[in-house]
Parts: sequence; C-alpha cells; structure tokens
Amino acid sequence: MELSDIFRILRQRGWLILVLMALTAAAAYGFSRIQTPVYESTLRLLVNPGRTDFGQAQAAKELLSSKQVWLYSTYRAQDVIDTLQLDMTAGELLGDVRVASDASYVITLTVENTDPNLANDIARTWGNLLIMEQNADNDTLRQEDRIYVEFIDDPQAGLERPNTKINTAAGAVFGLLLGVALVFLLEWLASSVMRRSEDVERYLNIPVIGTIPQE
Repeated sequence: MELSDIFRILRQRGWLILVLMALTAAAAYGFSRIQTPVYESTLRLLVNPGRTDFGQAQAAKELLSSKQVWLYSTYRAQDVIDTLQLDMTAGELLGDVRVASDASYVITLTVENTDPNLANDIARTWGNLLIMEQNADNDTLRQEDRIYVEFIDDPQAGLERPNTKINTAAGAVFGLLLGVALVFLLEWLASSVMRRSEDVERYLNIPVIGTIPQE
C-alpha cells in the first residue's frame, strides 16, 4: 500500500476514526463519573532508636519487620473499629489497609476509604496503636535501650480512583486504535471491488487507455 493510498483512506473514512474516538472517550468519562470515588490516606511513622550505635540500629531494623506484621492484623483492625465505632468487620477493614517498611526506619500505613476524613482518622488511630504498643515496651527497658515511634507528618488523603483524565485519554486512544483497525478492515473488504482507473492499473498492472463515461 502506497502512502497516497493511506491518505486517500484517511480522507474517505477518517470521520469513522474520529467518531469512535469520541464515543469511547465519552464512555470512559461517563464510567469514571458514575464510579464511587475512593481516597487513599498515607501515614508515615519513624522508628527512632534511643541511641545510634550498631546494636541499637540493628534492633530498630528488626523491630520494623515485627511491627509491620503486628500492625497488619485483624486484632489491630478490630481495635480501630471499636475506637471509631465503624460499621464493618475486621476483615473488611484490613482489606483496605497496606503496611510497608523501608531501610530508612520508616513504616508506611496506607488506608483506602470512600470518605477522605475517615481514611485519615483510621490511619491516625492505627498509627497511635503502634505508638502506644511501643511506649509500653519502652517502659520495661532502660532509657538508652528504648526505641521510639512517632508520626513523621499527619495522614493526608488524596483521590486514588477513578482518575477521570487518564481514563478518558485511555478511552480516546482505544477508540483511535479501534477506528484505524476498522477502517483498514473495511478497506480490505472493499479491495476486491475496482471503482477507479487507478485500481485497475494497480491490480492488473496494465495501463488504462480509456474509460466509459457514466451517464
């Protein structure tokens, strides 16, 4: 297929591509708008050793893993439910929570909820459970052996999904690809029909020396 053929096809059937792009983009936009917004609140907690020697640093690293497991528990979820008087089960709440830790002595707690303020409250309450637990452990230790946990900042909720702009753009791209495929499919189906003298010359490889005019 020559470049001139591609331009000809786009001139004749390009409107179909534009229509499909508009339809799929509108469908993606409409689907995003009817979805219930889900917000994500992130709370970061710093695990801070009482002293900075190697032994205490290693103890803090080991504490990260154990406290990550301790946090991600139905027991903690039930404590949060009881504190905030939530109408859900511990399993349901735990399904909306993620806990991670990294080498910088930071534990990250992420909570999803349809209410951004409630997501922040859940994250804050969950984090306070860890602080109270660690404070209780510290009461049994010498001052220099204690490890402290504190908020790095307040939990902040932001819209997690749907992302209307990205969904709409993805819908338009899908419509573009679908439109191009459909246009070339229609062109392929019509390729066996010779309508112009150029078609005769291209497929039969012989020059056209005359045509019968249409009445």
